[in-house]
Amino acid sequence: MAIVNGYKQNENEKKLDILNLPELEEKAKQIIPTGGFGYIVGGSEDEWTLRANRQAFTHKQIVPRALSNIEKPELDTNVFGLPLKTPIMMAPTAAQGLAHVEGEKDTARGVAAAGGLMAQSTYSSTSISDTSAAGNGAPQFFQLYMSKDWTFNESLLDEAKKAGVKGIILTVDATVDGYREADIINNFQFPIPMANLTKFSEGDGKGKGIAEIYASAAQKIGPDDVKRIADYTDLPVIVKGIESPEDALYAIGAGAAGVYVSNHGGRQLNGGPASFDVLEDVAKAVNGRVPIIFDSGVRRGSDVFKALASGADLVALGRPAIYGLALGGAQGVQSVFEHLGDELKIIMQLAGTKTIADVKKTNLLNIKY
Repeated sequence: MAIVNGYKQNENEKKLDILNLPELEEKAKQIIPTGGFGYIVGGSEDEWTLRANRQAFTHKQIVPRALSNIEKPELDTNVFGLPLKTPIMMAPTAAQGLAHVEGEKDTARGVAAAGGLMAQSTYSSTSISDTSAAGNGAPQFFQLYMSKDWTFNESLLDEAKKAGVKGIILTVDATVDGYREADIINNFQFPIPMANLTKFSEGDGKGKGIAEIYASAAQKIGPDDVKRIADYTDLPVIVKGIESPEDALYAIGAGAAGVYVSNHGGRQLNGGPASFDVLEDVAKAVNGRVPIIFDSGVRRGSDVFKALASGADLVALGRPAIYGLALGGAQGVQSVFEHLGDELKIIMQLAGTKTIADVKKTNLLNIKY
């Protein structure tokens, strides 16, 4: 157990014996300090949208297919020109040092071992270069919380490009922070420095609350910013936080190379729709022009299947991977990804789908209870 500024960081490094991903939350709660756990698990206000993210997956059903004459489903896919062993990727999740002493470095190792795509946050506990190096050549994206200070943005983008990231995720649904009551109750302040903030004038993130961190973020983000980032980096820019067909088309028109359907895991606009409930309409509007990433509420292989069948090209995992990180470090993250992949293969077999391309052609039943 490491201790930084009085905060206990786990050092576990082990494979996990997982029954299911939902059970990991309670196990992680036992070892992550209260303030850190509250920050990780919490949603905004009374967490209606957070709960809706899970409930939404019951709004569509998978039809079993018999006599399909297939075996051994395959998870391999290719998105953004990147060959991947799984359509499950790591969502850009901040401050992973709250869960484990190695933070994003161990997450990158675990995701790489599972053959997935890693996305690291501006508000990471470890630097862009260190996180990238830990992945040992596996593909990674960098997620930008755009600052009011463009020189700071350039500094991060320069490091990301030098580190060899394959794309930039621009988060646009967090120009202010959601009202997260768990952080208020716990009087939570980040105990661990954020590596990407220590290197520049915005401070180190240590000893600050989430509202103070977001105060440095740009409150005005428009289509010109998408183009500016794409031109500056010469990398694909994926716009994250899309919840409507109109905004998806707006992002593509601004030059986005990808659309990321997400409500920030229920952490921002409480009372907004579940991400899964809007995915199909967004995908119909995009109509294959750019790849679609989806997250929010994913806990089961059937969730991944339904998201892919509803138009997603990649399905991102957030909290469960962080719980795996806390419980087992890099091997724990790998265990989470592999368990979810195993569940997905079972669903694919029973649904008569051999490949991810087959899954994406599947018609689901639309029945809301």
